[in-house]
Amino acid sequence: MVRSLLAALVLVACAGCESASYYSQAIGGHLRLMAAARPIDSWLDDPATPPELKQRLEMAQRIRGFATRELHLPDNGSYLSYADLKRRFAVYNVFAAPRFSVDAKPECFAFVGCVAYRGFYSEDEARRYAARLRDEGYDVYVGGVLAYSTLGWFDDPLLSTFIRYPDSQVARLVFHELAHQVVYAKHDTTFNESFAVVVEEEGVRRWLEAEGRSRELAAFHDGQAKKRELAARVRETRERLKMVYASQLSEEQKLEQKRAEFERLRAAFPQFVPAEPNNGFLVSISLYNELVPAFERLLARSASLDEFYAQARSLARSPDPERQLALR
Repeated sequence: MVRSLLAALVLVACAGCESASYYSQAIGGHLRLMAAARPIDSWLDDPATPPELKQRLEMAQRIRGFATRELHLPDNGSYLSYADLKRRFAVYNVFAAPRFSVDAKPECFAFVGCVAYRGFYSEDEARRYAARLRDEGYDVYVGGVLAYSTLGWFDDPLLSTFIRYPDSQVARLVFHELAHQVVYAKHDTTFNESFAVVVEEEGVRRWLEAEGRSRELAAFHDGQAKKRELAARVRETRERLKMVYASQLSEEQKLEQKRAEFERLRAAFPQFVPAEPNNGFLVSISLYNELVPAFERLLARSASLDEFYAQARSLARSPDPERQLALR
């Protein structure tokens, strides 16, 4: 908490009025989240804790132990406590892109650098910011997030937002967020998220195999295959739109092509793709998937997870052009 408060003072001191307001909600939201966290043993020993929750916390402890023991992910205080947030999502991320661009509007912050979204602890505040960006002409997409990583600065707790999800999904989230503590490249959200996705998928595969849960492993693979199919179609859509937006077509013609591309995408994935054409939605999908194939090849060539992590760290430290060339 002391570190949080010191960080708050530094951030607010170096920010302008608008930035200070944003940092205040971010710091306040994180402090409230951390204040709600209690050690897992405290929850397990409390007679008021529902039996179902105790079972979920015990399972999460097994998953956390596997993460450090078998996946060599950080062995620290993360995910050894639990917080009941009494809401559906931990944070709400706002993704934005210009009307005729598939590139994200960057959001830059102290310490972590620039990322491709802005997060809010309040859905109302997220939607107010989204409305403001729409008024400025951006395509905007707001997505709820079940968990987030503080990159090892704090002991991230398990959260009520995901603790009751199926075991494989709890494992996926824990492995993903711990992976951010292993490798982080400033100003490169796609790199960071794609790396964490590969770690989570490899981790869940190994964990389910170790648990002897072959049926769940098959279901997990099926789910991942569907996600990959969506990601591939989004990637194709982005590439076609990139050419449309760079062309000499009139704005009306570009909008017509944009509508046609989204109608095609929505026909294939009606439950996921928004009804209105939205470049912000494309950004939200591509950030987590665009470099996954490259990291999978890197993992396949690595003799161990430790070697894979070391190569990813080396890439994260390299200048952006070199990193992009190596991955692409």
